[in-house]
Amino acid sequence: MAKRPTAEAYYAGAYWGPREETPEECAKRTASFLNLLAPWDPLLAEWYRPAKSLKDARMHPLVPPDAATLADLFRSGVNRERGGPAIEQLGFTFWFDNGGPDADCAALRITCGAYSEAVPNSCVMTLPKRGPNADRLQTAHVLAGVVQSMALAWDPDWCVSTSWDHRELLSDEGRTGTFVGWVTYLSRRRGSVPPLPAPVRIEPVEAKGTLIVLTPERFTVVNPEHVALARRVRELLARAGLMQPVTP
Repeated sequence: MAKRPTAEAYYAGAYWGPREETPEECAKRTASFLNLLAPWDPLLAEWYRPAKSLKDARMHPLVPPDAATLADLFRSGVNRERGGPAIEQLGFTFWFDNGGPDADCAALRITCGAYSEAVPNSCVMTLPKRGPNADRLQTAHVLAGVVQSMALAWDPDWCVSTSWDHRELLSDEGRTGTFVGWVTYLSRRRGSVPPLPAPVRIEPVEAKGTLIVLTPERFTVVNPEHVALARRVRELLARAGLMQPVTP
C-alpha cells in the first residue's frame, strides 16, 4: 500500500435514499443550502457557475442564489444515454465550486431527484487541501456547521465529514458503508442516538436528527485514539440500529 500523505484532506457529504423531486424542488433545496452555508465562513459564501476560466466564472455568481437559474442548471444535468432520452429515475446532477486555487478551493457535487434504488442522492463538498481557507475550514466548529446546513436543507438519512484518508482506511477494511466520521449526522427517522463516550458531543438538529462530533480537535487517522473512538461509536450506533445503508 502506498504511504499516506502527512496532511489529510477533508470532505463533507449528505446522502439520502430514493426521493423523486423536480429540478425546481432541487433548486429550492440548493438555494436553502447555500444560504445556510454562507455564515460559517467567507469561502462558503462564494459559489460560481461552471466556466472555462476563473474570470468567466466570477461573472456568473450563484450567491445570492436564484432558484430559476439553479433549476435550469439541474435540468441541464439530467442523466441520459448519449443521444438518448433522459433517464428520469436517476435524477439530476450539478457540480460547481468557489473559483479559488485548486488546493485551496471548495467544490460541490449534487445529485438530487433520483428515485432508483441503484443510485443514492447526495450532496458532497470537497474541502480545500491546504492554505488559509483549509486552515479555517478544517475545524470541528465549521464542519459541524456545514453538516448541520446539509441536514437542514436536504433532509438526508446520513451525513459525514471526515478525511479522505479515514474513508480510505475504512474502505481498505471493507467497512465503508454508513460509517462514523469526525462529524456525523443521523436522521431522526433512523431512531434515537444512545449515550456515547467522552469526548463525543451530541446535539439535536431542530427536530430532524442528531449531530455527533467525535472530538473538538482535528480528527486524523495518524492518531490511533481517534480511529479507535470512531470505531467504538459506530459499534454503539450499529447496536441501536442506526447504521443501515442509505439504499437497500
